Amino acid sequence: MKKMFENVRRRFNAATDKHDAEMPLTIKNYILLIVGFVVIVIGMALMTGGGSDNPEEFNYAMFSWRRITLAPLLIVGGFVFEIYALLKKF
Repeated sequence: MKKMFENVRRRFNAATDKHDAEMPLTIKNYILLIVGFVVIVIGMALMTGGGSDNPEEFNYAMFSWRRITLAPLLIVGGFVFEIYALLKKF
């Protein structure tokens, strides 16, 4: 596991372009933006479901810990990470 993270870190540090000094956002910023977007999408996917097939029957699964706590935290964390990715200067 540690070796896998080391390979990811090495590839991230090697991501450069010859025009990076001229641009306000570098390739690394775009990689971080994609990671933040994926976190937001995962949070949205965790929030789905919980409905009932029968309108006469109430399903309490709609108020599970995953939908009420975990998913909103992931979405807000993803947006905070997006702001960090935009402001980070490499």
